[in-house]
Amino acid sequence: MNTSQRLRFPTRSKAGFACCLLLGASLLSASAQQAAVDDAGQAPEVINNSDLNAENTLLILLGELQVTQGDTGAAYAMLLEAARKTSDEGLYKRAVDIALNARNGTAALDGAKAWKKAFPLSRDANRYVLQILVALNQLAESLMPLRSYIQLAPASEHVLLINGMPQIFAQAKDQELATAVVEQALVPFVDKPATAAASWTTIGRMRVAAKKLPEALEAVNKALTADPKAMEPGFLLLELLSLGVNEAEPILQRILTAESPPHMRLTYARVLMDAQRLPDAATQLQQLNQSHPNFAEAWLVLGALQVELGKDAEAQQALLRYIDLEQNKEDARLSQAYLMLSKIAANQKKPADAEAWLNKIDDPEALTQVQIQRAHLIASRGDMAKARALIAELPHNTPQAQRTRLQAETQLLRDFKMYDQAYQVLLKASKAEPDDLDLRYEVAMLAEKLNRMDEMEKLLRSIIAAKPDFQHAYNALGYALADRNMRLPEARALIVKALEFSPEDPMITDSLGWVEFRMGNKQSALAILQRAYDTKNDPEIATHLGEVHWSLGLKDKAMKIWRDALKSDPKNDLLQETLKRLKVKL
Repeated sequence: MNTSQRLRFPTRSKAGFACCLLLGASLLSASAQQAAVDDAGQAPEVINNSDLNAENTLLILLGELQVTQGDTGAAYAMLLEAARKTSDEGLYKRAVDIALNARNGTAALDGAKAWKKAFPLSRDANRYVLQILVALNQLAESLMPLRSYIQLAPASEHVLLINGMPQIFAQAKDQELATAVVEQALVPFVDKPATAAASWTTIGRMRVAAKKLPEALEAVNKALTADPKAMEPGFLLLELLSLGVNEAEPILQRILTAESPPHMRLTYARVLMDAQRLPDAATQLQQLNQSHPNFAEAWLVLGALQVELGKDAEAQQALLRYIDLEQNKEDARLSQAYLMLSKIAANQKKPADAEAWLNKIDDPEALTQVQIQRAHLIASRGDMAKARALIAELPHNTPQAQRTRLQAETQLLRDFKMYDQAYQVLLKASKAEPDDLDLRYEVAMLAEKLNRMDEMEKLLRSIIAAKPDFQHAYNALGYALADRNMRLPEARALIVKALEFSPEDPMITDSLGWVEFRMGNKQSALAILQRAYDTKNDPEIATHLGEVHWSLGLKDKAMKIWRDALKSDPKNDLLQETLKRLKVKL
């Protein structure tokens, strides 16, 4: 194309345009003078391997001027033409970057393709083409650029680039198609010893993104067959386990060793904690502390877990070890450790020690938690009015700060079993925010605690009317009715409705098992509750499952389940009430 056909000269800066013309003229003049010197044979020897002559230089300058004038379309066209004329990779990149900054994906893709055609072996050109195709959701076209993404790199980088593929497609709208593209692109690499494990792990990650979990587990097995010592498949197993693929756990346990990266076992412990398998999580953390005694984070997590398990002495030991390892590090989370040690001292009826730990905290971001803990210390001494006044002094200049203050006060009242006062606080907040369904739900839960069934039902039904997919409202109403042996068919229908919105929720599954038990369907209840318990080792699910076993005469099984629940949550109200009602001593 003729240059004059591409140029659209700006009219906003005549002086700038004149400067470009003058500079171009001077370059042309210099070129003519150089030619005259060459003709005279007087110039020194010059090696010139560039096509950056005066005309192309002028084109570049005019293109950059168009950028300053905001005419990115003209700038892109000029710089892309200059790139073609000079075969300069930097100019191709500059043109494509201009189009990208202008959010003109089509132009950027055309420029990147032109760049790749001119420089077929350019990794940068290929990478630009690949990333733009994915951004434009033209996934089918990304296959060959994706394969070249690996092939153009040195062999030493292949594993790293393969591991990074899922990130390239993280924002793709069609994850199933993206997975198919990645699998096809990796065909040359899945059988090579150096890249097989990485390739199958990446395929597994893509399958997870496409919600193909059994197929992802199959990919993990192939990765481990290729390299039994590879670590990346282990982290993928952890992800699958967190998503409920229980078949991943025995494979994970087989590959975990004392030499495994400490973060792998720590992540495993966190997954177990999320599943409420607290004793199992503690076992993993204890093993980690034995194999990597200076891995500080594991001591902090173990301390927090032991606090939750009610094992204050063990928690204190773990937290003090964490402080010993981290006390001289700027990024240490010492405030968390100090807060937990303060709570332990409070549990041990040592208020002076509890206050001393709080006094060590100088992190501004922890001051709210410090004040909340001080309020609990004051309340434990019998001065609830002063404790609530301290909570009232918390910041409330933002909606989040207001919600934190509200939660702190209601939790304080709940902890000291002052349910009516907590109800009044939440009721007032709900009236001020009548459209806040979460607040309304919390009021309903406290109304249930106070045995105000009519009010609870009215509130929950109003939530359902306002938000028909609010599954917790269906479940709460159904469970409350079932627990009181009231309107059991209706209770079951409500719980089934909740499961339609959240079919994998173990707590809603527990409610279904409990209503089946109340209706006399003990074997059905046993199967349902066992499924819920296998998904989430929660003390309330364990309490219900134990009672069903007990009612069937399987008392040894019941007592084992209850003992495990007691270890994970010794103060659980439902468990304690059930044991008392059934006159069971563990």
